[in-house]
Order: sequence, then C-alpha cells, then structure tokens
Amino acid sequence: MTTSIIVDTQRTVTPLWPVPQERRIVTVLFADIVGSTALVDRLDPEDVRALQRAYFDTVAGVLHRWQGVVEKYIGDAVMALFGARHSDGFDAYRAVRAGLEIQAALDRRPMVGGTRLRVRVGVATGEVVVDLGDVVTGGHGLASGAVITTAARLQEYAAPGAVALCAATARATAGLITQRQLTPVPVAGRVPPMPVWHAVGPVRPGADRHDGPLIGRRRELATIRDQLVSAIRDRTPRWISLVGPTGSGRSRLLHELTRGLTTVDGLSVRWCVAACQPYPDQVLAPVAHLLRVVAGIRHGDGPTAVHDRLVAALTPLYPPTRVATAVPALQRMLTTPDGSAAALAGAAICREVLLRLAAHRPLIVAVDDLDRAAPAVSRFLHALFSAATERGLPLALLTVHQPQWADTRPGPARRVTIGPLATVQSGRLLRHLLTRAGQPVTLVDRLLPLVGGRPGHAAAYVTAVVDGADPAALPLPEAVRRAVGAELDHLDGERRAVLMAAGTLAGLISGAAVDRALGWTPGRSAPTLRGLVAAGLLLPHHVDGYAFAAPALRQVAAERLPRALRALFQRRAVGVPHLDTVHRDANPADRRAGAGRAGAVDGSAARSAEIVRLDTVGARAGRLDAVFAALGPGGAPSRAALRGRNPTPTMAARPAVSSPDTNRLAGPRRLRAVASANVAPTRATAASLPPSSTGGHPPRDNTRPPTSIRTVPARSAANRAPAGVGGPGGTVRAIPRPPLVRRPDGLPASA
Repeated sequence: MTTSIIVDTQRTVTPLWPVPQERRIVTVLFADIVGSTALVDRLDPEDVRALQRAYFDTVAGVLHRWQGVVEKYIGDAVMALFGARHSDGFDAYRAVRAGLEIQAALDRRPMVGGTRLRVRVGVATGEVVVDLGDVVTGGHGLASGAVITTAARLQEYAAPGAVALCAATARATAGLITQRQLTPVPVAGRVPPMPVWHAVGPVRPGADRHDGPLIGRRRELATIRDQLVSAIRDRTPRWISLVGPTGSGRSRLLHELTRGLTTVDGLSVRWCVAACQPYPDQVLAPVAHLLRVVAGIRHGDGPTAVHDRLVAALTPLYPPTRVATAVPALQRMLTTPDGSAAALAGAAICREVLLRLAAHRPLIVAVDDLDRAAPAVSRFLHALFSAATERGLPLALLTVHQPQWADTRPGPARRVTIGPLATVQSGRLLRHLLTRAGQPVTLVDRLLPLVGGRPGHAAAYVTAVVDGADPAALPLPEAVRRAVGAELDHLDGERRAVLMAAGTLAGLISGAAVDRALGWTPGRSAPTLRGLVAAGLLLPHHVDGYAFAAPALRQVAAERLPRALRALFQRRAVGVPHLDTVHRDANPADRRAGAGRAGAVDGSAARSAEIVRLDTVGARAGRLDAVFAALGPGGAPSRAALRGRNPTPTMAARPAVSSPDTNRLAGPRRLRAVASANVAPTRATAASLPPSSTGGHPPRDNTRPPTSIRTVPARSAANRAPAGVGGPGGTVRAIPRPPLVRRPDGLPASA
C-alpha cells in the first residue's frame, strides 16, 4: 500500500524553532471505509492494492487542497490534522470542507470492478500537544490529546457517506456550514452522551448585520472619506487600504462608509462592494461577486434571470453587438469563476464594465477581507486601478485586510490603520451591547479589562455572558481564541517564542526578562520586541518596557506553552528584578512630572527598597568612612574610584549589569541599609553620604540639595533615639535621589 505524506503548505518555515512543542487547538479528521473487511475478502489481492491506491490518492489530494497534515494511516483509516503548525482561524471549516469533498470525490472516482466506496468521516476540535518538528515531515505521533479519540468515535457513529461533527467543531463552523443536530450518542467512559452534528454543506455567504451605533473611529472615518472624495473630485484614482487585526471593526467601518458617502459635489456615488469568504470554491469568486452587485443578480436567480439582468446592465454601456458577445462570457464566469481561460476572459469584460461605469458616474470599488483572496483577485484590482489612472476616471479602490497581508498596492496609495478603542469608547460599546442583550451594565467593569479595545472581542464576551458563562470567571471565547491564535501563527518561530515567554511574565515586559526566560544572550530579544511593536502585537510603555496590545494575546501566548516549559520560563525570569513604584499613593500626574524633570525611568517604575547588611563589607565604621571617602568632592564619585572598585560596595545588593553606557543608572531607588550590632554609623558619615551613592555615577543635576538621611534605631518606638558615635547599632535609612536615566532594552541596573 502506497502512503502519501501531506505537508501543511502554509507552515511557517524557520530553521530553528525555539519552542519545539506547543499546546494548540487543532481539528482532527478521521476517515474510514465502511465494510472494508468484507470488501477485501471478496477481491483479488491485486485489486485490493489498486483500490487502496485509488482511495488513498483521492483522500490525500483533498487533504492537501485544504491544507491538512496526515498524522497516520491505520489500515484503511486516515487521520489528518488541521492547524497543527499554522492556523488561520478556519481550521475547523477547512476540515469539514475536506470531509465533504472526500465523500464527493470518492463518489465521482471510478474504482476497480465498479466498486463504490462508502466512507465515514468524523471531525473533532480540541487541544493537543504538537511536536512542531514532526509537523514538517508528517511524522507519526506528532499530536497527543483526547480530541483524537473523539474524532475516531465520531467516525464510528457517522452514517455512511456522512460527516459527523463534535460540539466544538459545530460552534466553530456556525454560519459557514449548514448543520443538523443528531441524537447524542453514548461513548464508553463518558457521561453524559456526546452531542453530534451532521454537516450538510457550505452556507451561502450573507451580509453581516451592522445595526448598532458606530462608537469611536471618527478620525479614521474622516480620513478615508476625505481620500475618497479627493479621488472623485480630482478624477485621480486612489487606492486606500483599511488595515486592522481581526475584531478591530474593519467591516463595520466599511459599512459606515457605504452608508454615509453617497454623493460628492451633487454627483451620486456608486458603491460596488465584494466580500472574500474563507477559502472560496473558485479563485475569481470575489470578481463574480462584484459583477452580481453591478447587475443586481441574486444568488437564487436562474439562468434566464441572470441573462436578462446582464443585458439590462450592459445595454447603456455597449452597442447591441457587443452586448450579445459579452453576456455569454460573463455568464460562464458567474457559473464557474475559476482560473480557466474562459473565466479570465469574463473577468476582463467585468473590469471593462466597471471602467465604463466610472466614466458615467463616480465609482468606489471595495473588497473586504482581501487577505483571504487568491492572487488572481489582486491582479484584477491592479489592472482596474492602472486603467482608471490612465483614463483619469473618478474611481477609488478601498481594500480591507489584516496587517500581515503582503501589501503590493500600486501608485499613490494610502494606508489607514485601525488601532484599539480608547477605554471610554470601549466602555460605551460594552454598555450598549449589554443593554441590547438584556444584561446588567454593571458587568462593564468586569469586561472592560478583557476586551483590549477591540469591538469584536467585546461582542464575543457579551455573547458568552448571554450564553450562560459565569461573569465572575469568564473563559476566553472560542472565537477570540481562534482569531488571536491566527495572529500568533503569522509570526516566525523566534517572534512566536518571544511572545510566549513574555506571556508568562507578570507586569511589563522587559528585554532582560525575555532573554533570561528563553536562555538567550542579553540583548538578543531587543530587535524581536521592536518588530512585535511594529506588527501591532506589543505596545511600548511610557517607561522602558512593553505591554501586550490585547489581553487575549497574552493569555493565548502563555497557554501555548507546555506546563513544564511554562514553569521553566517563569523560574528563569525570577532572577530579573521587577521595577515597582516607590510612591504608590502619589498622583500619577505628579509622578509623570517628576519623571519628566529627571529623565526617563527604566522599567515599569522605580525600584522598591532593598535591605543590605553593612557587616558584609566591614565590621568597623572606619572602613565604611573609607568607602565614602572614595567618592569625589561635593558628593560626586571620582572616576578613578569607579574604575578601581565597585562604586559603593556597602550599598550594593547585587552587581550592576554591564552596559555599553557605563554612565547610565537605573531609575530612582529607595535604598535601606541595615547596620549590624557592632557597626555604629556616625553623624559625620551620614552627612558625607552624597546623593549619587547608590550607583557611583555622577548626577545629571548637580544643583539639587544634598539628600538627608534619617537614622532609625532597630528598637521600639518608645526607645527611639538618634544614633551617635559609639552608640548602639541601629538601622540607617538612606533615601537618596539619584538621577533618572535609561538602560538599553529595559535591562535593569542594581544599586
């Protein structure tokens, strides 16, 4: 028996994968021949071999088309994974479409001796641990998890020629696949019985509902509107790209534009809007959609109605002889919008129709989710834009896509990026969604930190509450998890590993913490972190550090790591000190003003107090005085002293991290030195302590008054007294104000 190894054609190719295993949500397809034992018993061995070859070749070809990875062959059964290494958010959809196509392909293919193969298919979605190295080669045992057993059980309960779905797969394909729920089936070791759905076929795409008010986005809306108006008014075609991640409200903004921009200088504007569905059956389906919009053709129209509507649309544009030849070509393209010569000829006629329409009336052509379309659609749009530019037509192109899509726009193009909503705007949106869903608006405080300024995430969380999720412990909605997982999988191995390691860290993310967690050399993650900021996945903080652009991204990135690796990253990162605000109760505006006077602060905030025993460096006050004497006159440290020894060893909790800039120091610190019983600090010693003693570096502002030192004995408050010469040991609290400077890559410096 010949086996075929199917490789994920959209995998991310990376020579070194820093994280070799991941916990991933994948979809498993399990297919098996019905009655294979009886069939093999009555056939000649040579016929069995020919039958198996035909069967496996058919299944392998379908899986390859839908980007499935064969995990194993078990007799006549085939198990494939979707989303094992690269997820686009539609893994379940691709798996179900593959299952339906396997059934149809086997029905069409002639078998040995006229044998008709009937196959059962089960599709299940769930979490597995994936060996990313084996995914490249299609290795055996590359995934482990209960979902594999679930898919096998579903296949057993599927009817011959049918595709059975689990509950998670049914939810993931709702609105994309027509489904019929069946009676739950009992499964050994599981209580209650397992719910099962039957996949019928793909759903005809429909328009999304946008009946709520537009909250925020006024600036983006005005920018795009001005560009479109200028293109029409000046008869200079423009290509505007509306860019944003999934859930940012791109389609909502497009809907608002089509509804609001209807006239320019008294001229009526015609909109032609097409939406690219995930994995359309034919590559030119979006072009066919544009033609249906122009001619007013509905999906349910028969051949006669299609012919009549095309004739009515083309008659004002072409002479009768040209209409007679163009209509049949357009009908063929509408029937089969593939990449054949006939379909491409119809697409060329459609392009000319759009140009002629623009010559009579201003035209805006918009394509939503262009990143899902085939390259043939991009070529069509390029040719349309170039021809409109040559003719000086009042035409504009508006494309909507995700940030990672390879943007190859020609000519004078504009890119408008959609950022997250402001906190106030997110709160208004949540209140509106909760009110419309009949939920208490008090849930806004609970949901606001979770949505990350993305309207799609807000709608998903409200839907989860409506469906019965506990508001006190809301799980990450499945739709959000799929979309965020797809964002991660657009990254190469190194960037993905940095995000995963950053997800395990508490608070702000620093380059030092990421390097330590991954076991990298200091500074290696700095370019990657900057690249993640450019990709919109991380946000630079107002101090030296980074934050996740969306809370869901942090959660998904961390949960991708196996438990052992997650714990390892956390243990490694413990050695990196966290930066914490000294004056927690101070006004934020006051803190920002103080930081502005002194300079940039390294890390999330100033460091908290550290305790160092003075007897670790000397038992007599004389040695301590000698160390302070090494500092230069006026409180400034001498460079010779700095080169010769650790700047202030009595105050150093740990050695400073080396840096190319030796004159840089961490942010403000509150340093507390605890003296031993046999060391009595003198008032002269305390008075000689310079403001820069915490780091041994010259201060930026030498005009500041010297810092005072409070001496607090380590006795009760009732016996509190100043510590003098020869007095009992006490606690010296030194609260200096060193200059605020910055460290590269957020690498913290010690005192």
